[in-house]
Amino acid sequence: MQLLRPQHWKDYELIDSGDYEKLERFGKYIIRRPEPQAVWRKSLPDKEWEDAADATFKKEKGKTSQDGNDKGVWVQKNGMPDQWFINYQYKEMKLRFRLGLTSFKHVGVFPEQSENWDFIYDTVQSLNVSEPKVLNLFAYTGGASIAAKSAGADVTHVDSVKQVITWSRENMDASDLHDIRWIVEDALKFCRREVKRGKKYNGIILDPPAYGRGPDGEKWILEENIAEIMSLCSQLLEDSNSFLILNLYSMGFSAVIADNLIKDYFPDVKDRTYGELIVPEKSGKNLPLSIYIRFIRK
Repeated sequence: MQLLRPQHWKDYELIDSGDYEKLERFGKYIIRRPEPQAVWRKSLPDKEWEDAADATFKKEKGKTSQDGNDKGVWVQKNGMPDQWFINYQYKEMKLRFRLGLTSFKHVGVFPEQSENWDFIYDTVQSLNVSEPKVLNLFAYTGGASIAAKSAGADVTHVDSVKQVITWSRENMDASDLHDIRWIVEDALKFCRREVKRGKKYNGIILDPPAYGRGPDGEKWILEENIAEIMSLCSQLLEDSNSFLILNLYSMGFSAVIADNLIKDYFPDVKDRTYGELIVPEKSGKNLPLSIYIRFIRK
């Protein structure tokens, strides 16, 4: 089991965490928002948090989004914009993200995923295929999609929320990339159809939420649906010159569960890496944010 930390961010920093909150820098702006994993005490005094934060997320009691996230409002200081851009670079991969203050506390990027972007970039370039086909499921604002595209992949990006697809396009355009295939659809429905069509991909990236809704009201519950989508992915992934990344954000899920899923649906894969994606802070604490598993088939 491995703990992976972001290595190449200049526009992101976790300043402090604790008491179910985190204080982060995105570019030149500092934001304060809830973090259910931060069950320990803050390292910095609350006055420093108040002085530093350009925007603070305030939860609205009893209100949650479809995927269980807290809903609320942002309290912004003068000069704090609703939207801004940050950059991420690894080797020749230069990504640019449009950030925004959403009503469900997210800002449009998960910085801990940069370790996977680096892996995607290196792996796509290493495959013995001229233009590897990469499928990104539950793709959100497309960090993994533009990382794969930057490496020369033919990318299909699937998400059930139209507004999020629009956001992903903005990130693609801002990163000076083009020709990602955008699909607004329930991920399970899309995969079932692709299997029937006999489609194959060199790379599959899955980032399923604990709960979610498809565009036609389809219900996604991680515990109930993860087995089927892994089975479908096992049929969609090429037997060689291929890779897979699975991220799970559901609290209470162990990385061993992810490992068991791969053992079950990809029994030929022996060389795999799994563990947690964490973000270190200045105090020396590490904030765990996701579990992951990934492998390459040569």
